[in-house]
Amino acid sequence: MLFGLMGIEILLAEGDTGGLSSMLLMMLPIFVLFYLLFIRPQRKEHSERQNMLENMKKNDRVVTVGGILGVVMNVDRDKKEVTIKVDEGSGAKLRMTLNSVARVLAEESAKPSSS
Repeated sequence: MLFGLMGIEILLAEGDTGGLSSMLLMMLPIFVLFYLLFIRPQRKEHSERQNMLENMKKNDRVVTVGGILGVVMNVDRDKKEVTIKVDEGSGAKLRMTLNSVARVLAEESAKPSSS
């Protein structure tokens, strides 16, 4: 028992070889790397997606998260809903949440058919 206590005292008496400050200095580059590789790109992607959803308008061609292609017929930002036309022939429309839109296909709007 006495030897155990003396061993602890010897370890404590050897002195601090840097301790908390050196550990923090070693961890700082890891945190910076984590931020640069994960957090910053995620924020940028989220910002671009929000911008895309805010700028979505009637006649934009879109793809949903389920892979459905369509043309935006109506955007209701209060209800956070969008109505898309998925079939030109039958005029079938789907109403879904704004978050269901994966991406807008083209910058230029789809031309409605005049036939």
